[in-house]
Amino acid sequence: MNDIAQTAQYIVSSILPENAGVSMTTRDENGTLVITISALPEFIGQLIGKEGKVIKSIRTLLNLAYPEVHYLLEIKE
Repeated sequence: MNDIAQTAQYIVSSILPENAGVSMTTRDENGTLVITISALPEFIGQLIGKEGKVIKSIRTLLNLAYPEVHYLLEIKE
């Protein structure tokens, strides 16, 4: 993986099925990379997980892989 956005795309596409309609956008706001994930509404719960455990795990993996990158991971409903 070359950058944090590609890694996030890989992880999310591995969790959700192909028909989930996953798309990601990135933008830079004042030195912080904002990664926005959108998917079909019926798959958002699967991405978040019970008590937010799945999305927290994704953030943990990204923090470990890219400790020097300041980012914000958003889920667009």
